[in-house]
Amino acid sequence: MTTTPTAPSPALDAPALVARLSATFATGRTRPIGWRRAQLEELRSMLVDHEDDFLDALASDLAKPRTEAYTTEIGFVKNDVEYALHHLDGWTKREKVRVPLATQPSRGWIQRDPLGVVLVIAPWNYPVQLTIAPLVGALAAGNTVVLKPSELAPATSAALARWIPEYLDPDAVAVVEGAIDETTALLAQRWDHVFYTGSGQVGRVVMRAAAEHLTPVTLELGGKSPVVVDRSANLTVAAKRIAWGKYLNAGQTCIAPDYVLCHDTVADELTDRIRDAVRTFYGPNPRLSPDYARIVNERHHRRLVGYLGDGEIAFGGDADEPTRYLAPTVLRAVADDAPSMTEEIFGPVLPIRTIADTDEAVDFITGRDKPLALYVFADNDVIARDVVDRTTSGTVAINATLFQVSAPELPFGGVGESGMGAYHGRASFEVFSHAKSVLKKSPRPDPDLAYPPYSKLKDRLLRRFL
Repeated sequence: MTTTPTAPSPALDAPALVARLSATFATGRTRPIGWRRAQLEELRSMLVDHEDDFLDALASDLAKPRTEAYTTEIGFVKNDVEYALHHLDGWTKREKVRVPLATQPSRGWIQRDPLGVVLVIAPWNYPVQLTIAPLVGALAAGNTVVLKPSELAPATSAALARWIPEYLDPDAVAVVEGAIDETTALLAQRWDHVFYTGSGQVGRVVMRAAAEHLTPVTLELGGKSPVVVDRSANLTVAAKRIAWGKYLNAGQTCIAPDYVLCHDTVADELTDRIRDAVRTFYGPNPRLSPDYARIVNERHHRRLVGYLGDGEIAFGGDADEPTRYLAPTVLRAVADDAPSMTEEIFGPVLPIRTIADTDEAVDFITGRDKPLALYVFADNDVIARDVVDRTTSGTVAINATLFQVSAPELPFGGVGESGMGAYHGRASFEVFSHAKSVLKKSPRPDPDLAYPPYSKLKDRLLRRFL
């Protein structure tokens, strides 16, 4: 598999770029609903007109199968755009609120103002979705935006850099390609919001840089998302849904199942059924399947191969660095302190650990960093609810994996080490907006009750009405 090289980017003048977009915002051009709607419609047109270009780029960067790439990248963000267009008028409408008697006659409301100039730093694993989905919210809220795609997905980065300026207002939306130097230069600037998706290590760098300007941040990070499989679960369904969620994009998904905590009486059967699901999905040799992706680069491939020695390989384990292939793999008998049980795997390696009961699963999960996602498979609703209620995670899916991110009404984000802030649907609009409180009071009447000098009568009346 090859990647498409990108032409060298011109030298980045980050201060001038921010100044240009700030000047655009200052004119008020991005505030009208008509401008926001027009930008979203053009964004949708770009995705439709250049669907094949983006699918080709995703195939070059990650060997993404076209159907998988469309559903998780192009189709996903098209749905985001459609949802925003449908709800934009409601989101931007003033929200009336009640005001206390002491302020009467007056009216109060909350209006959502755009923040200004925002920076979106995107990762490589879903380079279209995770660049454009935040952009949808930023445009819907009326901001100007700088997008920084990942250099580890160079073909997709180049496609975004080529097509976005042709469809969107070039004085309001800019794409900056490059690597660490360009990202560092961007982070040194004063922004009105920084939205970062990626690792916790880099998230700390982003937050430190933003703190210099007291810039608010949204951090969409990752971590180890556990799967709890109770003995009451439908194992055939659980196996298929775990295998699909884990091996989609060769496991390079921030909410992919990272490890399984399975009741010891059904662990062997679950392992067998996951193996059966993999064979059904990808055939007897996944290397030959047109529906199985590849690891992003050799460095990550070597890192993932290193996990194979952490335990007993129940199935899989085949690897080929030149083509960045790593087979769907399940590990058994992995020590709790092994790297594959302490580090985010971010690849197609799935440890299965046995538990005696769900109490043990809850203790194991709560003894570690709060995960971005938690999955529970149980036909016993009491057990499923108990696990959900006694753990903390960014998102939860019961008897499913990944699907929680597809509902725009469900905010998506982490907690603790897995991130801060949330987006999708209205939450995307709100994260790039300021909820401004406004009170409008009539100039008449204007009694002296609240003004000094105070008397005993005024004191009694104020105590009564305030």
